[in-house]
Amino acid sequence: MLSAQHKLSRRERQIMDVLYRRGRATVAEILEALPDPPSYSAVRAMLRVLEEKKHIRHEEKDLKYVYLPVVPRDKARRSAVAHLLETFFDNSPEQAVATLLNVSARDLTDEDFDRLTALIEQARKEGR
Repeated sequence: MLSAQHKLSRRERQIMDVLYRRGRATVAEILEALPDPPSYSAVRAMLRVLEEKKHIRHEEKDLKYVYLPVVPRDKARRSAVAHLLETFFDNSPEQAVATLLNVSARDLTDEDFDRLTALIEQARKEGR
């Protein structure tokens, strides 16, 4: 189970998405990139919380704080998926994949299915 330190609110996830896309950003740049942005002070408060949770850090540049992610994006993704599996799928990757296919199969191309098949075959070989 993920600790409270690792769980992110919707808005915290949005901020992390901005930082992952940009690599680094000031409060003003984050505000500009957020949908329906909150106040400047609200973003600053969320950034402090994200620093306390050890997801980001800041550097000072030209009298401004520049924020950047500490947790690599792939590690954050694995953590989020683990939380999703635990919360909604009883830790069953099969149930999660079945749900994803049920929701999005009509949007997948033959090439997408080929790549998924190759990933499954690779996982099967590595898992044995």
